Amino acid sequence: MPSDNTYCHRCGEILGEERVAGALRPKCGSCGAVVFLDPKLAVVVVASQESRILMVKRDIEPMMGRWSFPSGYVDRGEVVEDAAVREVREETNVEVSLDGLLGVYSREGASVVLVAFAASIVGGSPSAGDEAQAVQMFAADDLPPLPFPNDPEIMADWRRRIT
Repeated sequence: MPSDNTYCHRCGEILGEERVAGALRPKCGSCGAVVFLDPKLAVVVVASQESRILMVKRDIEPMMGRWSFPSGYVDRGEVVEDAAVREVREETNVEVSLDGLLGVYSREGASVVLVAFAASIVGGSPSAGDEAQAVQMFAADDLPPLPFPNDPEIMADWRRRIT
Protein backbone atom coordinates (compact mmCIF):
# COMPACT_ATOMS: atom_id res chain seq x y z
CA MET A 1 0.00 0.00 0.00
CA PRO A 2 1.45 3.40 -0.90
CA SER A 3 2.17 5.88 1.86
CA ASP A 4 -0.07 8.91 2.36
CA ASN A 5 2.74 10.98 0.86
CA THR A 6 2.98 9.24 -2.51
CA TYR A 7 0.03 10.90 -4.25
CA CYS A 8 -1.35 14.42 -4.12
CA HIS A 9 -4.43 14.77 -1.93
CA ARG A 10 -5.82 17.39 -4.35
CA CYS A 11 -5.28 16.02 -7.83
CA GLY A 12 -3.92 12.47 -7.40
CA GLU A 13 -0.62 13.06 -9.21
CA ILE A 14 2.58 11.52 -7.85
CA LEU A 15 4.32 13.87 -5.42
CA GLY A 16 7.87 15.06 -5.84
CA GLU A 17 10.05 16.75 -3.25
CA GLU A 18 10.89 20.43 -3.17
CA ARG A 19 12.31 22.96 -0.71
CA VAL A 20 9.34 24.85 0.75
CA ALA A 21 9.45 27.09 3.83
CA GLY A 22 13.06 26.10 4.50
CA ALA A 23 12.71 22.32 4.34
CA LEU A 24 12.35 19.53 1.78
CA ARG A 25 8.67 18.62 1.62
CA PRO A 26 6.42 16.50 -0.60
CA LYS A 27 5.01 18.79 -3.31
CA CYS A 28 2.81 18.18 -6.30
CA GLY A 29 4.41 19.31 -9.55
CA SER A 30 1.00 19.47 -11.19
CA CYS A 31 -1.18 21.56 -8.86
CA GLY A 32 1.43 22.87 -6.40
CA ALA A 33 -0.09 21.35 -3.24
CA VAL A 34 2.45 20.97 -0.41
CA VAL A 35 2.27 18.28 2.26
CA PHE A 36 3.43 19.39 5.71
CA LEU A 37 4.41 16.26 7.62
CA ASP A 38 3.38 16.41 11.28
CA PRO A 39 5.44 14.73 13.99
CA LYS A 40 4.06 11.79 15.94
CA LEU A 41 3.51 12.38 19.68
CA ALA A 42 4.66 9.76 22.19
CA VAL A 43 4.66 9.56 25.98
CA VAL A 44 7.37 8.23 28.30
CA VAL A 45 6.74 7.52 31.98
CA VAL A 46 9.36 7.29 34.72
CA ALA A 47 7.24 5.50 37.32
CA SER A 48 8.80 5.05 40.73
CA GLN A 49 8.15 3.60 44.14
CA GLU A 50 10.59 3.99 47.03
CA SER A 51 13.47 5.11 44.77
CA ARG A 52 12.96 2.16 42.43
CA ILE A 53 12.00 2.68 38.81
CA LEU A 54 9.61 0.54 36.80
CA MET A 55 11.05 -0.62 33.49
CA VAL A 56 9.91 -2.91 30.70
CA LYS A 57 11.93 -5.28 28.56
CA ARG A 58 10.64 -4.36 25.12
CA ASP A 59 8.90 -7.00 23.00
CA ILE A 60 8.68 -4.78 19.91
CA GLU A 61 11.08 -2.85 17.73
CA PRO A 62 12.77 -0.53 18.00
CA MET A 63 15.12 -1.80 20.69
CA MET A 64 13.36 -5.13 21.21
CA GLY A 65 14.87 -7.01 24.15
CA ARG A 66 16.23 -3.84 25.79
CA TRP A 67 15.02 -2.35 29.07
CA SER A 68 13.23 0.99 28.77
CA PHE A 69 10.67 3.17 30.46
CA PRO A 70 7.02 2.41 29.66
CA SER A 71 6.17 4.45 26.59
CA GLY A 72 4.00 4.63 23.54
CA TYR A 73 2.11 6.75 21.07
CA VAL A 74 -0.73 9.11 21.88
CA ASP A 75 -3.87 8.22 19.95
CA ARG A 76 -5.56 10.95 17.92
CA GLY A 77 -8.05 12.72 20.20
CA GLU A 78 -6.56 11.20 23.38
CA VAL A 79 -5.50 13.43 26.27
CA VAL A 80 -1.70 13.18 26.59
CA GLU A 81 -1.79 12.48 30.34
CA ASP A 82 -4.39 9.73 29.79
CA ALA A 83 -2.11 8.16 27.17
CA ALA A 84 0.75 8.09 29.70
CA VAL A 85 -1.36 6.29 32.32
CA ARG A 86 -2.74 3.90 29.65
CA GLU A 87 0.68 2.97 28.30
CA VAL A 88 1.97 2.08 31.77
CA ARG A 89 -1.13 -0.04 32.44
CA GLU A 90 -0.94 -1.83 29.07
CA GLU A 91 2.76 -2.65 29.33
CA THR A 92 3.10 -3.37 33.07
CA ASN A 93 -0.36 -4.01 34.60
CA VAL A 94 0.45 -1.25 37.08
CA GLU A 95 -1.64 1.82 37.90
CA VAL A 96 0.16 5.13 38.26
CA SER A 97 -0.63 8.65 39.35
CA LEU A 98 1.21 11.27 37.34
CA ASP A 99 3.37 13.53 39.51
CA GLY A 100 4.17 16.03 36.80
CA LEU A 101 5.78 16.82 33.51
CA LEU A 102 9.48 16.05 33.20
CA GLY A 103 9.85 17.66 29.82
CA VAL A 104 9.19 17.66 26.11
CA TYR A 105 12.01 16.21 24.00
CA SER A 106 12.70 16.42 20.29
CA ARG A 107 15.71 16.08 18.05
CA GLU A 108 16.57 17.54 14.66
CA GLY A 109 15.23 15.28 11.93
CA ALA A 110 13.29 13.00 14.30
CA SER A 111 9.66 12.26 13.46
CA VAL A 112 8.62 11.72 17.10
CA VAL A 113 8.18 14.28 19.88
CA LEU A 114 8.34 12.81 23.39
CA VAL A 115 6.39 14.04 26.40
CA ALA A 116 7.86 12.56 29.59
CA PHE A 117 6.15 12.35 32.96
CA ALA A 118 7.19 11.41 36.47
CA ALA A 119 4.68 9.10 38.14
CA SER A 120 4.09 7.20 41.36
CA ILE A 121 2.92 3.60 41.39
CA VAL A 122 -0.44 3.43 43.16
CA GLY A 123 -1.71 -0.07 42.41
CA GLY A 124 -1.43 -3.29 40.53
CA SER A 125 1.21 -5.97 40.48
CA PRO A 126 3.99 -5.57 37.91
CA SER A 127 3.76 -8.16 35.14
CA ALA A 128 4.44 -8.10 31.42
CA GLY A 129 1.55 -6.86 29.35
CA ASP A 130 1.28 -5.79 25.74
CA GLU A 131 4.59 -5.11 24.03
CA ALA A 132 6.71 -6.23 27.01
CA GLN A 133 8.76 -9.41 27.55
CA ALA A 134 9.26 -8.64 31.24
CA VAL A 135 8.74 -5.95 33.86
CA GLN A 136 11.12 -5.17 36.67
CA MET A 137 11.80 -2.53 39.32
CA PHE A 138 15.37 -1.19 39.30
CA ALA A 139 17.18 0.93 41.86
CA ALA A 140 17.37 4.46 40.46
CA ASP A 141 21.15 4.39 40.76
CA ASP A 142 21.51 0.97 39.11
CA LEU A 143 19.49 1.11 35.90
CA PRO A 144 20.31 -1.06 32.89
CA PRO A 145 21.74 0.75 29.85
CA LEU A 146 19.13 3.16 28.49
CA PRO A 147 18.43 2.47 24.80
CA PHE A 148 16.98 5.70 23.39
CA PRO A 149 18.78 8.98 22.64
CA ASN A 150 16.59 11.13 24.94
CA ASP A 151 16.68 8.70 27.90
CA PRO A 152 19.73 10.18 29.66
CA GLU A 153 18.19 13.66 29.59
CA ILE A 154 14.82 12.31 30.79
CA MET A 155 16.54 10.51 33.65
CA ALA A 156 18.57 13.62 34.55
CA ASP A 157 15.35 15.66 34.64
CA TRP A 158 13.73 13.01 36.88
CA ARG A 159 16.70 13.09 39.26
CA ARG A 160 16.52 16.90 39.46
CA ARG A 161 12.84 16.63 40.26
CA ILE A 162 13.29 14.28 43.22
CA THR A 163 16.25 16.08 44.83
